[in-house]
Formats: sequence, C-alpha cells, structure tokens
Amino acid sequence: MNVAIIFAGGTGQRMNSKTKPKQFLELHGKPIIIYTLEHFDDHELIDGIIVVCVREWIDYCKGIINKFHLEKVKAVIPGGQTGMLSRFEGIKKAAELYPEDTICLMHDGVRPMIDHDIISKNIKLVEKAGSAITVAPAIETIAVRGTDDKVGQIIDRRNCQMAKAPQSFRLGELLKVHQEAIESGMYDCIDTAYLMQINGRDVYMVEGSAENIKITTPTDFYTFRALMDIRENSQIFGV
Repeated sequence: MNVAIIFAGGTGQRMNSKTKPKQFLELHGKPIIIYTLEHFDDHELIDGIIVVCVREWIDYCKGIINKFHLEKVKAVIPGGQTGMLSRFEGIKKAAELYPEDTICLMHDGVRPMIDHDIISKNIKLVEKAGSAITVAPAIETIAVRGTDDKVGQIIDRRNCQMAKAPQSFRLGELLKVHQEAIESGMYDCIDTAYLMQINGRDVYMVEGSAENIKITTPTDFYTFRALMDIRENSQIFGV
C-alpha cells in the first residue's frame, strides 16, 4: 500500500493573504492544494490520501475535494500545534487505516510542482532502501550564520542539496520514531527526514527539480503562476 499524507495546516501569514490560507488561494480557478492533490489522486500507485488541514477550514477543504472529484482522499483531519505534531496526526490516522508496512509519502499542500515520476521514484526507493527524500541541487552558495554579524563557514554549493518533498518512509517506522520523540519531550522539528535521521535512520535521496517550490510568499505564488503558464504554453504550442 502507498499513501500520501498532505499537510495543509499553514495560515499563510507570510503570503499576506487576508482572505484565505495560502493552500486555498486559486490559480486559474483552482486552489493550490488541488493542483497538489491531483498529482497523487491521478497516480496509479497511490492507494489513498490523508489531508491534515487547519481545523477552521476542514469543511471548505472537503468541499473543494468533492468539487474537483478527488476520489482517493480517505480523510481530512485537523493538525496539531506544531508542524511535527500535525505530521504525527496524519501518521496516526494512516495507522488506523493501513498496515504498518505501508509506504507513506509526506508532502506539503503548497508544493504543487511535483510530477508522476517523482512520486514513482519515492515509492521505488522506499521499497529498496526504506526511505526517500526528494532533493534538488543548491543553485546558490550557502553561508552558515556566524556570530557578531560575521558570516560563518561558506559551503561549496556543489556539496549541497536543497531538501524538498515528498519525504517517504514505512508507516511503522514513522509512527515509532514520532512516538519516541514525543515521549522524550520533543514536539517540533525541521521536517520528517530530519527527525528520522537524528533517530538513527538512514535517509536516501531522490533527485528532483528546482521547480519543486513551496509556495510560502507572494513571490513564490507568482513563480508558480509563471511555471504553470510555461507548461500550458508548451502543451499548446509545443514550445
């Protein structure tokens, strides 16, 4: 079994939207999260989808899921107080519905520029190695933050990659690591791959594209719109 757990818990403060959380902002009449969900709903290897949503927007989310006829969404549930606790809620729901050897693809609702191939590669790598994290090449030099307004170590970008999503693991391992972390008093962390790594699990890479952006700011939204227009024009005009 292969299940996508999609996170739509942000309130969009950095987007400066006064009407809707960023995941529900629309492009060409379709909310961002629907673009994201469609990739998983249309993929032949995905058996189910769980959406972790802002509590106040659950009914709205269910409504647009029905409107766009997404058939694989099995549950829309509220998140927790932190990103990690929201991920844990999604994992617990998956554990109610699926066996522990299920492959879970953890993905952001505001990361719509993935494709069929990335989903397939994540599933295949988990089958082979037990974990998968989508990455993209770092395209700028990375500088570590120093002290006293000084720049810390400058790292050669050729040795760096940007962590993206999906991040994919076996359900049983995800549940165990999150339970142990919470029992130890840890309630938030950077992301799933980081939590798995600090708990001794190896994490393997799936090479992805720099276009796999997370829509967090107005600039990201305009980038998304431009990328979608490029894709549409290439289909129409063969550009």
